[in-house]
Amino acid sequence: MAKANKKEIGFEESLWDAANKLRGSVESSEYKHIVLSLIFLKFVSDKFEKQREKLIAEGMGDYVDMVEFYAKDNVFYLPEEARWSFIQKQAKQDDIAVKIDTALHTVEKNNASLKGALPDNYFSRLGLDVSKLAALIDTINNIDTVANECHMTEEDLVGRVYEYFLGKFAANEGKGGGEFYTPKSVVSLIAEMIEPFKGKIYDPCCGSGGMFVQSLKFIDSHNGNKKDISIYGQEYTSTTHKLAKMNLAVRGINGNLGDVAGDSFFKDQHPDLKADFIMANPPFNQKQWRADNELVDDPRWAGFEVPPTGNANYAWIMHMISKLSENGTAGFVLANGSMSSNTGGEGTIRQKIIENDLVDCMIALPGQLFYTTQIPVCLWFITKNKKENTELGYRDRQGETLFIDAREMGTMVSRVHKELTTDDIAEIARSYHAWRGEKKGGEYQDKAGYSKSATLEEVKANDFVLTPGRYVGAAELEDDGIPFEVKMKELSQTLYSQMEEAEALDKAIRQNLEVLGYGR
Repeated sequence: MAKANKKEIGFEESLWDAANKLRGSVESSEYKHIVLSLIFLKFVSDKFEKQREKLIAEGMGDYVDMVEFYAKDNVFYLPEEARWSFIQKQAKQDDIAVKIDTALHTVEKNNASLKGALPDNYFSRLGLDVSKLAALIDTINNIDTVANECHMTEEDLVGRVYEYFLGKFAANEGKGGGEFYTPKSVVSLIAEMIEPFKGKIYDPCCGSGGMFVQSLKFIDSHNGNKKDISIYGQEYTSTTHKLAKMNLAVRGINGNLGDVAGDSFFKDQHPDLKADFIMANPPFNQKQWRADNELVDDPRWAGFEVPPTGNANYAWIMHMISKLSENGTAGFVLANGSMSSNTGGEGTIRQKIIENDLVDCMIALPGQLFYTTQIPVCLWFITKNKKENTELGYRDRQGETLFIDAREMGTMVSRVHKELTTDDIAEIARSYHAWRGEKKGGEYQDKAGYSKSATLEEVKANDFVLTPGRYVGAAELEDDGIPFEVKMKELSQTLYSQMEEAEALDKAIRQNLEVLGYGR
């Protein structure tokens, strides 16, 4: 299997390199829709062809053009002009961009679940070079070969390629990429923490759908059943909303992302939803999210201060609390300032949230996890029920909050980017599960410099600030048994030796400069 994994990764990289070379003068923010749309079109076409062949093999050739015989197996029906084979044959024609737009429009028109999901006249509008577009089509066509060599289903491989490309586009776009992509290791950590096995999962700012994809990966890796969950999401940006719908579709995932893109504060697509799990990465420190006179009496913050217009952090928190079921758990990313800010009444809102015993766990994350920002970030975990739950193995945690300082975790994967490792994620999740009382987590103990279970009184004594560093203290240093005097003597000798070396180097440099005629 290791060889296959290595090959898959190599393929993803080579496909990206090939696709990126063909980008030409097209902006990355535009080009991602071109590449991902073609990947999507090839994927749905391949699934259609397999279903068509299956129907013929089973003696049902008379039904190959009936939509119902595809929809029942979660396959999209495609007329001939929307099939990959047709696009491939026409790839070098001058009007190929128009044909691709027509194909995407036809796929959407014939499949109600894809309403509003696919780019509209994107290829024609951008005026792409025909030869580069043809080469890109040939490049994407190579997915077939690799899927066979790696003994993977094409659905799995296309999903991986789609995810890989989203990450690369996010890195290339810098700040703008954060609108649609959350680093995979951060999403994995949230999923491992809240364990979304069964119930309704909601993301009010779902971007390209990464939280949902990772939830399903979590279920697969723990031998759960995907049919036990239902997905609800919303996304403000229209193009990103389309990315999310495509992302779910290439994995065969049904989800309710709303009929149209929309602002979760003003155009809530799921007004009556009570979710069992919420996973989200809202925009950091979002400014001017409402006017002074808007949403003042909104029921989502009834009993609390109205979140300030200059920063939406607490509006997002209150929105998610309002969407939680009575036994639900939310895990979401916010800027570190959310843990301590007192601006515009935020401190008062935070105090009431804490006094209502809604904060289950706070995690300070390492820097450089995001492609898109250097703002330090944290994870909030909110629950409405900390009482003992014998079915899930939770102890009574009322009046307690777990603080974890994970700032020293992670490993650099490039000069500017860090990721949480699998071991990091497992260690953080184990600490949380142990603290909740789950047997699989083992016995929980505070660890200086890393974790602390704090009472409401302790949080109150810290002015309701939720920064983990306030509670976990400094890490304990191991005593190596060497007396201080001995250590100082050794260090002093090392320092004097280095100073002598530096003096000798300075002398040699001066002599060389004099030989070259640059002496004083």
